[in-house]
Amino acid sequence: MKDGGRNSCKIYGRETAVLIQNAYLTVYLALCLAVILSLFLTLLDGVRRNGARLEAECVTDIGLQSIMAEYHRELMKQYNLFAIDSSYGTATCGKANTEAHLLKYLSKNLSYDDIFLSDYLYRDFLSLSVEQAELTKGSILTDYAGAVFRDSAVDAVKDDIGLGLLETLQGWMQKVEVNGLEEGKEEARKEELDKEIEKWVEEYDGTQVEVEEGKWETVEIENPTDGLEIQKSKGILRLVIGSETALSQNTLDTENLIMDRMQKGQVNRGNIEREEGTQTQELAERFLFHEYLLRYMGRYGMEHEEDALRYQIEYLIAGKESDVENLRSVANRLCVLREAANAMYLMSDETKKGEIRIDATVLSALILQPGLTPLLEGAILLAWAYAESVYDVKSLLAGGKVPLLKDSHSWHYSLSTALGGSLGDHATEGEGLCYQDYLRIFMMLADRDTITARAMNMVEADIRKTPGNAAFRLDGCYGAVEACIHISSDYGFRYEITRMKSYH
Repeated sequence: MKDGGRNSCKIYGRETAVLIQNAYLTVYLALCLAVILSLFLTLLDGVRRNGARLEAECVTDIGLQSIMAEYHRELMKQYNLFAIDSSYGTATCGKANTEAHLLKYLSKNLSYDDIFLSDYLYRDFLSLSVEQAELTKGSILTDYAGAVFRDSAVDAVKDDIGLGLLETLQGWMQKVEVNGLEEGKEEARKEELDKEIEKWVEEYDGTQVEVEEGKWETVEIENPTDGLEIQKSKGILRLVIGSETALSQNTLDTENLIMDRMQKGQVNRGNIEREEGTQTQELAERFLFHEYLLRYMGRYGMEHEEDALRYQIEYLIAGKESDVENLRSVANRLCVLREAANAMYLMSDETKKGEIRIDATVLSALILQPGLTPLLEGAILLAWAYAESVYDVKSLLAGGKVPLLKDSHSWHYSLSTALGGSLGDHATEGEGLCYQDYLRIFMMLADRDTITARAMNMVEADIRKTPGNAAFRLDGCYGAVEACIHISSDYGFRYEITRMKSYH
């Protein structure tokens, strides 16, 4: 029995040992599995958390790219400008409309509704949804008195246009400013001389002069420039073009255009700061902006039939509400500049000054009043300069060229032709500056903000003529936006993402 009991105890001890060993293994595996499972769940949570952040960022970028892709098609087509029209073809513009479009794109990209059998085949591992989409900042084309509009225009052409012409243009402007060609003193001086000459005419016209001993004749005196003054009274357009009926009769209603709204303080404003460039950079950008305008807007001789005004560049310079008045204003300004330049040349040419002196002396000698000679010389010189300027303007409008400062080879009219008022010569091509070059000078001499505002007027007026854009406003067009997106997950994650997108 003792042996049997001892054997039983031995058997029981081995079984207990096996059980104890199995229990150790079970606890070990349980502990290992708990650690592994914890690590797995931690990694799974990390994957979900980081995956959700990545998807939120990707969806944010896609959403912003989507609203940027909704640039205004007509604005791009006609003026090569990219901007979001926040009215989207409606009568009301504002960031709320763009926020609604952004929210739609974000929600659509986070949704599984368009996936086939999504409820059965897929599970949304991230379960993200958009809480809020807000445009916190925006840059509107009309901000900073249209500087953002200018920046966009410069971006559209700066890769195609070199700055070599800018140096030449600066040389032209220097000649204009140094010589005072825009001051218009010649016309005022001519009026003064004519008044003085008229006094002599009233006093001595019809007087008796002894031509030979005992022989007297009645002297009839007249201003030798009267024939040209009659021609001048017709107006510059009739002298250089002829009938005005062949010109564009388009007019512009400026009410409720951007300039009108700016004056009334009724424009939307963005809140993205713009960095000012150096003086050299500003000059280059101004030149490129003018080249952009010359490329995308019409002018006399290169009209755009579909535009609100045919002579748009002339409108930028003159600011009148009709094509005829804008062209007349620019033609008059051309005539004043050319008259000053031509008068300056005549005063430097001794041969032509001699011709003027002879005519003035002969007329003074008829009434035996040599004191009249200087007055006549001045009047004849200015009349000759005006006649030549009429020919110059006619040549420019016909597509020819005229040098800024003439010489004997580029001078056209003789003195007798000019004083006779025969100004019907056909224009020739010539050499020098073309009409577009003179427009470049006028734009550079004009106020920068005024040119910009008038250009924005033209853009609005042109776009409003196209179907579906009757209420188009440049101050509703965004060139850059910054958005703050709030995205949350059903698993307790929340993300706030801020992004900025711009067309340049």
